Amino acid sequence: MDFDYHSLLNIAFRSSVVYIFMVASFRIFGKRELSQLSITDLSLVVLISNAVQNAMVGENTSLIGGLTAGVVLFALNMVVSFLMYRFKPIRNLIQSEPVTLIYNGKILDKNLKDVLLTDDELLAAVREHGVSAIQDVSLAVMEVDGNISVISEDGNQFKRTQYKRKRHHKSLQDI
Repeated sequence: MDFDYHSLLNIAFRSSVVYIFMVASFRIFGKRELSQLSITDLSLVVLISNAVQNAMVGENTSLIGGLTAGVVLFALNMVVSFLMYRFKPIRNLIQSEPVTLIYNGKILDKNLKDVLLTDDELLAAVREHGVSAIQDVSLAVMEVDGNISVISEDGNQFKRTQYKRKRHHKSLQDI
């Protein structure tokens, strides 16, 4: 089997450009964890993946072309992850900083707007942490991964809760 190395290098270059574009786009347009995606966010991810596929592989729809694009994307992800771990300026460029949403029982509206979070979404996150009222929250922070951490005061004791959303997956046995 004869390989067209020029075509594979072209796919590698295109995949790299698309990867950089996607990382920059997600950085610019906000942070949300996968479990926090709305239906419009999920639709965007699905449609973007379909739209950029052709930009990565061009007319080469062969198995080796697709595998080349996949290997390049995995390799770039590993390199970027290492660089973010090793160099703080790169980490700061790619990842945003944590954002304080509630401080001493008061919602910081400007910060809420900056992260495009509604009052209802914030209240839901607070309730998920087992806190019934905003006034009981000492500190709520949107972390760099999109999760919201809540520290509340229970009497004179500070209470930090860690809450991970539980996903309920249906299996064939449930049907």
